[in-house]
Amino acid sequence: MYEYINGKIIELNPAYLIIDASGIGYFINISLYSFTKLQNTSECKIFVHQSIREDAHVLFGFVDKKEREMFRYLISVSGVGPSTARMMMSTSTPDEIQHAIINNDVSLLKKIKGIGEKTAQRIIVDLKDKLGKVGDSNEIFIAQNNTIKDEALSALVMLGFAKNTIEKIIDKILSSDKEISVEELVKKALKIL
Repeated sequence: MYEYINGKIIELNPAYLIIDASGIGYFINISLYSFTKLQNTSECKIFVHQSIREDAHVLFGFVDKKEREMFRYLISVSGVGPSTARMMMSTSTPDEIQHAIINNDVSLLKKIKGIGEKTAQRIIVDLKDKLGKVGDSNEIFIAQNNTIKDEALSALVMLGFAKNTIEKIIDKILSSDKEISVEELVKKALKIL
């Protein structure tokens, strides 16, 4: 199992990054939370979790151990896979998710795509005691640069949404807020979806 990969960022996208470590390029799935923290960085140390499936070995990357720990807690819950956990990490910060679980906030968890009431309740029941012991820790203009729309669209497609549906939602959000960041655009779209 890999602990972390340290190297040069070759490509950074809201849904993944490609990092060059000693001449090997690693494709690593990341959350929107990690994407935000890695912007304007050329090199990084990314903590990883390897998911081994029948058809693929997939790497998930995290900017810090706390984010990876929350991801691992989430995937330990029956019915929550790595893609759903990454969706949760893209919608809320690790601290927000921890706070929601400790405070029985089913409504916040239900707002996340793929999380219904039963799954939200199961997450709370399974993780409340574990997380209760862990203490709380601590712009670009659209008119000038169309890459924000493209990056948000790419991130949401990578997360499994249909391109046509997302594009309409992104256009609607952009028409009401011309100075939105990629992160906020994706978060607002996820709440609508």
